[in-house]
Amino acid sequence: MHPAGAAVALEPEAAAKQDAPLRVLLIEDSAADSELVNHQLKSGGFHFVSETVNTAEQFRQMVRTFHPDMILADYNLGEWRGMDAVDILREEGVDIPLILVTGALGEVMAVDCIKQGAADYVLKGGLSRLPLAIRRTLQDKALRAEQRRGQEELAAKVKELARSNRDLEQFAFVASHDLQEPLRMVAAYTQLLAERYKGKLDDKADKYIAYAVEGALRMQALVRDMLAFSRVGRNGAERGLTDFNLALSAALLNLRAVIEENGAVVHAATLPTVKADQSQAIQLFQNLIGNALKFRGKEKPEIRVSVERQGAHWAFCVADNGIGIAPEHKEVIFVIFQRLHARSEYEGNGLGLAICQKIVEQSGGRIWVESEPGQGSAFKFTWPVSESERK
Repeated sequence: MHPAGAAVALEPEAAAKQDAPLRVLLIEDSAADSELVNHQLKSGGFHFVSETVNTAEQFRQMVRTFHPDMILADYNLGEWRGMDAVDILREEGVDIPLILVTGALGEVMAVDCIKQGAADYVLKGGLSRLPLAIRRTLQDKALRAEQRRGQEELAAKVKELARSNRDLEQFAFVASHDLQEPLRMVAAYTQLLAERYKGKLDDKADKYIAYAVEGALRMQALVRDMLAFSRVGRNGAERGLTDFNLALSAALLNLRAVIEENGAVVHAATLPTVKADQSQAIQLFQNLIGNALKFRGKEKPEIRVSVERQGAHWAFCVADNGIGIAPEHKEVIFVIFQRLHARSEYEGNGLGLAICQKIVEQSGGRIWVESEPGQGSAFKFTWPVSESERK
């Protein structure tokens, strides 16, 4: 018999089977039942030490000092119930599994106890099941601990990745911004050289100067695009309700010259108002429509902007009758600096669609393209419905 607070351990030979003994805390007011539980643990081959308590105060103190791995609790102890220990464990902020070891417990009551936080229950008339219940519960606890470690590691990696991304964006912004002035100087003076000394030197000199001018201008354009890309998302706090009709109109106004030059026709449905940065919304439509105008086919460009509601998102589509895109290139086109054509065919640095993707994904949507070579392209993207329209 072991009175409350007494410790029980296996013989040295059994104890040597494991490095650290299982620490078991019994909530029991019957010394005889405590002895039966300890005997069953020995028979089950456990290397353990145990302590017994029968009041809430004793239990709270032992949780803090004994640091049990497992709690075996009688359901009814007179002044309090074993299930009350679950609340105390929550208050203490510890994850220690509790198995009810009780004389009688109906199915409804047993299910209710499991819902409240008990890991399992074993009837005192069937204590032979106790070792199996303990092993299964300990396995569940180890799995939970492993999941928590995985979640903590993932959260730490996500936090580190977010910090790294912020640093990279800041670096890109600063580098792009600070490079603009020296590049402007290089471009201006190489152009001045080309104008002033054209024909006064030999053909090779004219060719070299032309290469320098072209390289400087391309570098200027590249830096401007990098700056635009790095700016996306930096002003996310300024997002408000934005009328996409107005954003589209502004984009078309910016593209008016190239639209008129190519005799393009743009058809647009009535668009919704969503939560967005207005300047980014304009940039999104301008890039997509500008892309359709750039990669036009032999016919006059015809562009259609449409939208439909799909649950909690709007599904937008910017479709054209241009040259289309091969299936193997549908993902590549959204990668920064990726080009499918030579510069002699189409100008640009390959950042337009990458910027579109960044704008859309930071809004909580996604963007993709449906296209076949020679059949035009349909750039589709989703955007969350504003909270006021979800109600």
